[in-house]
Amino acid sequence: MTAQRIKAVLVLVLMLLAFAGAQAWRPHTRLADTRPKVDLETLFPKTFADWTVDDRMPGQLVSPDTLAMLNKIYNQTLSRTYLNSKGDRIMLSVAYGGDQSDASRAHRPEVCYPAQGFELLSSKNTQLNLGTHPLRVRQLVAKLGNRSEPITYWITVGERITITGTEQKLAQLSYSIRGVIPDGMLVRVSSIDTDAAAAHHLQDGFVLAMANAIPAAVRPQVMGKPRA
Repeated sequence: MTAQRIKAVLVLVLMLLAFAGAQAWRPHTRLADTRPKVDLETLFPKTFADWTVDDRMPGQLVSPDTLAMLNKIYNQTLSRTYLNSKGDRIMLSVAYGGDQSDASRAHRPEVCYPAQGFELLSSKNTQLNLGTHPLRVRQLVAKLGNRSEPITYWITVGERITITGTEQKLAQLSYSIRGVIPDGMLVRVSSIDTDAAAAHHLQDGFVLAMANAIPAAVRPQVMGKPRA
């Protein structure tokens, strides 16, 4: 056998070994299949604390192309407007996907809002105390014409909260090395208000009240769980 032929055989063997290794490391178990099926309509209560769904108001509207992208990425989406006794309104938008691998990462508001023509005026990370653990969130302010929309959102990958692209990738990797394909959820609350500080304060209270209303058994899927 010539040296050139030996080299070709070695290259083929290495390619086969690399393929076998990739298959061995490829996640095969879907986390969503090991837990109760997610139904956003029932998972998020329509009434809690001083808040109730205002059926007269539509959920937050998105452009047709953005909606098509969300439907492609996620298995379920939910849009509601809640009203309290003072007349305050908060919009809730949730998107759930059973596969949060690199091919279907959560569609972040920093991307979808500018895609609809909004200007992002500010962005900051903060956290809310759920009692069991802090919920890390990102707060934005988006503006389109005369519409000022303060936003609070977070993303779960499995039962881990992520608020940056890097955190998403690390969370995905932590599941992948265990052979698990994580599910994921994007939860966004927003309101129309020119006073961003007051709006974010109102949203903080809304999120905390909602967390208390979600059954403890499924709360980690929405709010994450304490890290060891």
